[in-house]
Amino acid sequence: MHKTTRLVGLFGALALVASACGGSATSAPSAAASAAAPSTAASAEASAAASAAPSAAASPSVSQAEIDKAMTTPTALTFWTWVPNIQDEVNLFEAKYPAIKVKVENVGQGAAHYTKVRTALKSGSGAPDVVQMEFQYIPSFTVTDSLLDLAPYGASSLQNDYVPWVWNQVSSGGKVYGIPQDSGPMGNLYRDDIMTKAGIAQPPATWDDYAKAAADVKSKTGSYISNLPPNDAGVIIGLLWQAGVKPFGYDGQKGVTVNINSAESKKVLDYWQKLIQANQVSVDPDFNDQWYQGLASGKYAGWITAAWGPVFLQGTAAGTSGKWRAATLPQWAPGGTASGNWGGSSDAVLKSTKNPIAAYELAKWINNDKSSTMEFATKQFLFPAANNVLQDQSFLGEKSAFYGGQTVNQTFADISTTVDTKFQWLPFMDYAYSNYNDTLGKAIADKGDLSAGLDAWQNALVSYGKQQGFTVN
Repeated sequence: MHKTTRLVGLFGALALVASACGGSATSAPSAAASAAAPSTAASAEASAAASAAPSAAASPSVSQAEIDKAMTTPTALTFWTWVPNIQDEVNLFEAKYPAIKVKVENVGQGAAHYTKVRTALKSGSGAPDVVQMEFQYIPSFTVTDSLLDLAPYGASSLQNDYVPWVWNQVSSGGKVYGIPQDSGPMGNLYRDDIMTKAGIAQPPATWDDYAKAAADVKSKTGSYISNLPPNDAGVIIGLLWQAGVKPFGYDGQKGVTVNINSAESKKVLDYWQKLIQANQVSVDPDFNDQWYQGLASGKYAGWITAAWGPVFLQGTAAGTSGKWRAATLPQWAPGGTASGNWGGSSDAVLKSTKNPIAAYELAKWINNDKSSTMEFATKQFLFPAANNVLQDQSFLGEKSAFYGGQTVNQTFADISTTVDTKFQWLPFMDYAYSNYNDTLGKAIADKGDLSAGLDAWQNALVSYGKQQGFTVN
């Protein structure tokens, strides 16, 4: 089975399925990305908040007695999610709490999913209790005060159960807005046979090494060392994340920071500009038939991807089994260990729920109880965010024949500990992703001036933020 939701979701359905949690211009990866229309942006989001149903009142601290009562009282919950077969994990929850019945609904992936959530909030009726939410979209719902703070229900005590950077994606200022489900720390999948043919014995350790390898791979094998998709903002953002760039900021109120065209960002894009102009990296849109064929045929000698990518690739390029290997991303400085993230999602509780305790317990249980988190990792193949899987030797030690016997889960679990913990998003990422297609994405597709594309993206985001009433720094 492939990684969708995100797999991502991404993604988020794996190509449209993997696009759900990927956070792309089309976003939806836990996983990768395809090109979907953007969902309604901040102006619509603000009106949604104003019209939202009465919110659940959270006491300073919910008592165990209140929890016990809620979980033994017959209750119906609605859960909107795109994750394939998540009914399996819900069944485990219902077996644990037989008084709670959960209706699972897939109302769409990517933009369609978020648009329907906002529409339901605005109308004041029909909204689910629990909703799948990618990390990058959480601020666009907190800005409208649409998400229940889960801290009073006990969520703060879960912090050490997750990788630190992942926890920071769902929490802010002492509040917790979702329980992490999956993530997408980035690495380098490459064709060992093609690299060997090019005379490259080890995966490139630095980006300088990678550029040299790109030239050798192209001249000696005809393959591109990788592909930089013009339709997938999630890839670029992940690469900026790895480089330590802080393109976005949000103070939780009306102040935002947009610094997408900083000198550090331009250094990253200038690097890729040179590879594109040298015809050593292709610029094909990803998650379509042509791209799948490129992975299977050897057009691409590698894929800069996320932790959900290894399983996805096995289904997409099954005929290349045994030829691939997994490695960390090349580093900007020798000896570095930094990575970025592409994809990942959580389960959030809407403030409009009339059953906040049961809704929280559902979000918590399926993403924290090991019987459920292990199923997500081994049946849906979502890359885990929970330490009870990331530290499980049966998961880490699994050898993959597709990757020449490597313990790929161990590789990406190690990578996950190297992701920068202080990366933020704008409260209007819908617009940021869609506008990327018209600015930097277009520059990549045209093999044009990527620096100018960054400037255009910066200007558009600043202008939009001001139009929506934000103070933009």
